[in-house]
Amino acid sequence: MNKEVVHFIKKREDEILELWMNEMKNISDERAINIISDQVFYNTSKEFMDLVMSSILDTNEKYYDKIGNFAENVVRIGWPLTFLTKGLRTLSKILYEIITTENDFNHEQANELLIGFDKWLTPIYDEMIETYSATWERTFSLQKIALQELSAPLIPVFEKISIMPLVGTIDTERARLIMENLLTGVVKHRADVVLIDITGVPVVDTMVAHHIIQAADAVRLVGAKCMIVGIRPEIAQTIVNLGIDLDQIITTSTLRKGIEKALGFTNRKMVTVEGDL
Repeated sequence: MNKEVVHFIKKREDEILELWMNEMKNISDERAINIISDQVFYNTSKEFMDLVMSSILDTNEKYYDKIGNFAENVVRIGWPLTFLTKGLRTLSKILYEIITTENDFNHEQANELLIGFDKWLTPIYDEMIETYSATWERTFSLQKIALQELSAPLIPVFEKISIMPLVGTIDTERARLIMENLLTGVVKHRADVVLIDITGVPVVDTMVAHHIIQAADAVRLVGAKCMIVGIRPEIAQTIVNLGIDLDQIITTSTLRKGIEKALGFTNRKMVTVEGDL
């Protein structure tokens, strides 16, 4: 029976695809549809329909390849899992309505058709959920790693001088990453001076200051100087009120002043060049 239904879908694919797309636009969150172009929505919808038919027509290997690729595409464009589960239920409803309308089915035959749909689509439903979840978790893990690496980069700006710009809040996990990247980067870039720029850190409390001081001490232990730059007046006031001791750490109010000092530590300086460029 399933093969007959698949051939029915192929014969009237355009009509069924249009009905499915219209129905999905009506029942889905508008954000899931609006984030992509009409062409991408059409292509993904057609891929969905092909996937359903592939479960019957193709080999297991080809079918699993298709479902894996489809899950990756759906995760990439940002469609939620509920979109897929609703999609299968909607397709089943459309096929059932068309087939029962065009055929003089009695109650028993209609029930048999419905049960047949359920037996056919349930394994696809389960496989799609499992594949989507695995794909999403893998994608999330990769994104998390990438964001962590970007959240505390050590950037060499001059020979022997590197900068770590920090933006956003600093928690225990990020502090650990800062420490690792600093120590690894100092050795990798052969830095003599490291500037930790906290211009983009909105709040410096006791915990944040403690993490930064620990990082600076660790840098000194591997033979490099560490400077904290970007200390705004309100942060300076907070540090004083908290009684945090920064006497052993070189600090400046701006990154420019920090770079000037860093150049001095490496026997260089900034000069102003006059004349046309």
